[in-house]
Amino acid sequence: MQLLKQVLFVAALLCCFLFSSAQKKVLDHAVYDQWESFGERIISNNGKYAVYTVNVQEGDSRLVIAQVGASGGFVIPRGYNAAFAGNDGYVVCKIKPPYKDIRDARIKKKKPEDMPKDSLALYNLTTRTLVKIARVKQYKQPEEQGSWLGILLEKALPETPAQPDSATRVAQLARTADSLAHVADSLRKQLAGIQQHGFTANAAKKETNAKSKTEDAAEEGTTLLLKNLLTGEEKTFTLVSDFAFDKNGTALALYSTRKNSDSTSQAHVLWYHLQQATTDTVMVKLHDAHSLAFDEAGTQLAFTAERDSSTKAVQKLFKLWYYKPGMDSATLLADRNTSGVPAGWGISENATLRFSKSGARLFLGTAPILPPKDTTLPEFERAGVDIWNYKDDALQTVQLYNLNRDLKKSYTAVYNWQNHSVIQLADEQFKNIELTDELNGNVFYAATDTGRRVAAQWQGYTFSDVYAIDAATGKRSLVEKNFKGNMYPSATGKYLLLYHDRKRSYTLYNSETHSSTPVVLNTRTPLYDVENDVPDDPNPYGIMGWAKNDSLVYIYDQYNVYAVQPDGKKAAVPVFVQEGKKRVRYVKTDEEEHGIDISKPACFWVYDETTKLSGFSKAVLQQLPARLERISADTVNSSSLVKAKEAGVYLWVKESFSQSPALLISGNRADSVQSMPGWHTTLAAQLYQTNPQQSQYYWGTASLYKWKAYTGKLTEGVLYKPENFDPKKKYPMIVYFYERNNNTLYNYQAPAPTPSRLNIPFFVSRGYIVFVPDIWYTTGHPGKSAYDYIVSGTRALMKEGFVDSTKIGLQGQSWGGYQTAYLITQTNLYAAAWAGAPVVNMFSAYGGIRWESGLNRQFQYEKTQSRIGATIWEKPELYVENSPLFHLQKVKTPLVIMSNDADGAVPWYQGIEFFTAMRRLNKPVWLLNYNGEAHNLVERRNRKDIQIREQEYFDWLLQGAVAPKWITDGVPAVMKGRTWALESSK
Repeated sequence: MQLLKQVLFVAALLCCFLFSSAQKKVLDHAVYDQWESFGERIISNNGKYAVYTVNVQEGDSRLVIAQVGASGGFVIPRGYNAAFAGNDGYVVCKIKPPYKDIRDARIKKKKPEDMPKDSLALYNLTTRTLVKIARVKQYKQPEEQGSWLGILLEKALPETPAQPDSATRVAQLARTADSLAHVADSLRKQLAGIQQHGFTANAAKKETNAKSKTEDAAEEGTTLLLKNLLTGEEKTFTLVSDFAFDKNGTALALYSTRKNSDSTSQAHVLWYHLQQATTDTVMVKLHDAHSLAFDEAGTQLAFTAERDSSTKAVQKLFKLWYYKPGMDSATLLADRNTSGVPAGWGISENATLRFSKSGARLFLGTAPILPPKDTTLPEFERAGVDIWNYKDDALQTVQLYNLNRDLKKSYTAVYNWQNHSVIQLADEQFKNIELTDELNGNVFYAATDTGRRVAAQWQGYTFSDVYAIDAATGKRSLVEKNFKGNMYPSATGKYLLLYHDRKRSYTLYNSETHSSTPVVLNTRTPLYDVENDVPDDPNPYGIMGWAKNDSLVYIYDQYNVYAVQPDGKKAAVPVFVQEGKKRVRYVKTDEEEHGIDISKPACFWVYDETTKLSGFSKAVLQQLPARLERISADTVNSSSLVKAKEAGVYLWVKESFSQSPALLISGNRADSVQSMPGWHTTLAAQLYQTNPQQSQYYWGTASLYKWKAYTGKLTEGVLYKPENFDPKKKYPMIVYFYERNNNTLYNYQAPAPTPSRLNIPFFVSRGYIVFVPDIWYTTGHPGKSAYDYIVSGTRALMKEGFVDSTKIGLQGQSWGGYQTAYLITQTNLYAAAWAGAPVVNMFSAYGGIRWESGLNRQFQYEKTQSRIGATIWEKPELYVENSPLFHLQKVKTPLVIMSNDADGAVPWYQGIEFFTAMRRLNKPVWLLNYNGEAHNLVERRNRKDIQIREQEYFDWLLQGAVAPKWITDGVPAVMKGRTWALESSK
């Protein structure tokens, strides 16, 4: 009997174990690191192979090479930056060092040059063999692939000397100790006789000499390995700093530096003929070179180089050089003294040199030559001052933020071969030029807002004058004055399509007739954003693009596309037959496309605004209306379409809230993929489904929820419910919001320590309902608008019966943080609130700075997101109404504020104002300031920390958990870094 009891007891334990092991788990903070997402996705030109990366949040990712129609695939651990090479016969990629090695090196605080380095992988798709090359800095190949690959290596590791035996080592150490003792004694005697000023002067001299030596020793290049993937031929070049292939893989240009330890060595530029294996010396005796650029045919080379001045010179003046095979050496094309270069300007080494597609034009950059810094005084005696002037185009904060970019700013020019001069196209008035017809166009376009830039401070935009520029002479002709809107040059440059924000309409400019005509579309919906609710002109839906040879321009309305003839002879034609509220948008699958070829299938993303489903289709645009043909029969949430260049094979990602992203591939027999036997090309095949481990955890569902807001508008939101949801139970709920999110219904959201937003699947897994309502705004009353939609949606859900009305929380970040702050001053409905980076005082915020850009915040209140629509002097009452700071005495909801001291969007003093006011009023409030962090947390360690604290806070107030010590006791400054106070207070 006793034995039977023991057997039954063991059996019961086994059953319990089996039952418990089959049970799902709730998500916790340990799951994040290995949760997967897709990274790179490419297809070979012939459509036979796909390459993709599967990334984890923290740790080692992997690269997969899959043959279309075959099972499995070849995995390269830690592979990234992949490309097909050798005429699609190879896959080449870089390999990151193991995550553990990088982490260990960071712990040891190794210098950048001593950190673990990338490797290179070469996978032969025919032989299925892999070759690795260690310590690779970068690789390049010709644009059209071919057989060549250039691999620039990292600096070689210094050789480790042989270690002496222990007896020898002891003797060496003894001799070293004696030597150091003598040195120390000598130094003591010298220091005793040196006055302080003499020591300082001597130290300064040594510092100057050291600096001079550093400047003389320019950074050396490294070894370039040139490899022919088809023949196996290899060649190496030493001390290479930069290199470039021509488009078709016939030529290689490279710049090699001098060797600092060899005074006889010289820097040089070489042209290597890849087919003949011969070398031309393009230039020697130079100090620096930049922007090696071939023409498309591979018969011309241009670059900038500095060779006349000493390496110690304060200013280095670069020149434009040119070479073609047969010349003795590179010839000088232009410098600061060349005709056409503005006085006081020179050739910019920071510009990208470009030949036109025909090779007949060479585009370069020029820039003002800045005076050297004043060194007449030592640095510690120079005044450090920023001088603000009300006439400056931009605030000093903007200028300082853009300083490094502006120091490298260059202005587009073109070299005139006929009279050996430079035609300056751009300048400080016309900063950016729209180049046309792959740089072959007769007409370019530009706009200038000179004299009107200051107003951007409060408008957020400027008015510009639009000009057409004669490419041959640089002559400018006025097209439109005081323009606000969007410019769309045609493929050849003959036409310029303009969208006028104020008029909410398009005009077409003909550069041959110098005339502009209105574009009249017989659209059923407007051409501008009908849902615009900021106090500024609505943006246009934009254009799909121009057809080749400028035969048509395709303009979007809210859902459809219209084909417009630029000559205006025929009425606009809808491209597709409209079916409900389906938005059709063009997907550019060829980066080299310059004008849409209407004779070939084009790809489109189709989104149904009613169901929120999306998918990809294709259509030929030659006959209108065009017929959309599905690329795949599945339409949930489809994104990231990639197409094979020479085959009708398509790769894309499919997901929903409950289905982790999957990578699918499909094709069409009519699109030349019949050569792949066994592959059912009419159906989509799944290459990989991320996160199979998700099935082990409780997840949830997402559904569209509709209700009538206090404004009377029927409104939508997304409602997330826990798995095995029981409508008879009462659930705690967190309301998360920003503006409008109904189009995210089918978005997958990985459980991740987020930068700021609510980790929705995490909380849903742990038994919370999460509600994300849409908000529609009325100018002047953004706070009330938030109340009308968020509170009405909350109360509508309370009536459903499954929400615990005493356990509802709020969470918002940035604009959502502001709305959270406002709501708790208007209602006591919510039991807990969490506001990230909130604005609470619109008066002080109005004059503040967005430090990430240096911009003043005035435009935000007058014209954009904050939606006041007036200045603080015109309508101060609106700033009071919408500022939570002035209504905090009514707050009863406990609140956590996140406000970081390096926030670049919302000045963190807003969080301080909020906290100190709540503290003064004796309201329950906590402030989290992540040191050195941005508006949204960047450091993963901080993301993990805030995720834990957010869970603890909501669990305490919404699920009855015990509060942690950081809430009950805080963390005094003396305890910072000694305790995190995450443990329970009991």
